[in-house]
Amino acid sequence: MYKRILVPIDGSDTAARGLAEAITLARDLKATLRLLNLTSDFVLMVEMSNVIDYEKFREGLNQVGRRLLAQASELAKAQGVTAETSLHDLRGGRVADAIVEEARQSRCDLIVIGTHGRRGVARAMLGSDAENVVRSSPVPVLLVRAPAPVS
Repeated sequence: MYKRILVPIDGSDTAARGLAEAITLARDLKATLRLLNLTSDFVLMVEMSNVIDYEKFREGLNQVGRRLLAQASELAKAQGVTAETSLHDLRGGRVADAIVEEARQSRCDLIVIGTHGRRGVARAMLGSDAENVVRSSPVPVLLVRAPAPVS
């Protein structure tokens, strides 16, 4: 079945749900996790480029990414799952493309990714990295949705 599972993490609740699902799956299948954190410069380019020291802020994001990867790796290890980590400082390009490329390069046979499950205008405005991964991935993708908001 699946032997190498790619799990993009970004510190969000949806990514944490994806990670939890991936750990369970990896434990049951005796698979290895490939944990990925991407630093994207899109927000920096669009909103903050004139306000902050770009490189200093980027290094801060990379530090957060390293911390997230270490925490996720420890969580997997505590549940008996082997995990490798990868931090990519994405300069330009799409997050989804980087995730798919990581799956190819790392020879992963499944991607588990958390998604907000947005629809309508919210999806159109924010885009969907998860949807773009599904559309371009050469391997199966398991989407783990966030819980529905309580009304």
